[in-house]
Amino acid sequence: MSEGTDASTMRQVLGHFPSGVTIVTGTTPDGPAGFTCQSFSSLSLDPPLVLILPGRSSSSWPKIEATGKFVVNVLSAEQEALSTTFAVSGGDKFAGVEWTTSGLGSPILGGATAWIDCTLHAVHDGGDHHIVVGAVHDLGAPGSPPLLFHRGGYARTSVPE
Repeated sequence: MSEGTDASTMRQVLGHFPSGVTIVTGTTPDGPAGFTCQSFSSLSLDPPLVLILPGRSSSSWPKIEATGKFVVNVLSAEQEALSTTFAVSGGDKFAGVEWTTSGLGSPILGGATAWIDCTLHAVHDGGDHHIVVGAVHDLGAPGSPPLLFHRGGYARTSVPE
């Protein structure tokens, strides 16, 4: 951090930027794996690329990274509990969770407002996070209202008719 900037202040100030909430999933040799990832963005339309930023402390990301493919599941407003479940390290996060398999073999979570099926394009250093670029192979959007995260808590929005 630069002089005068500490992690707590940075988190508090940047928390004013609302973001969607995603769960990144993959199928590993040990079964499905996933983690909540608030840092997600579209990167490029040509070629189609997206960006996720998993924390270096994630125990799920290295397992998914090793497979070379993943799905970004954009959570719907009704999936706050799912976000909380996948934010915790360890345990069977998929217990009781409905999901189907993407074309590339990764879990698409039931009820997600959108999903993006990717192969791993690049991984870069990003301090205490990885900067992961995914090449988009398929995607879909059932279109329900999204779950948002703002100022340290969950929020919801309505979609204009």
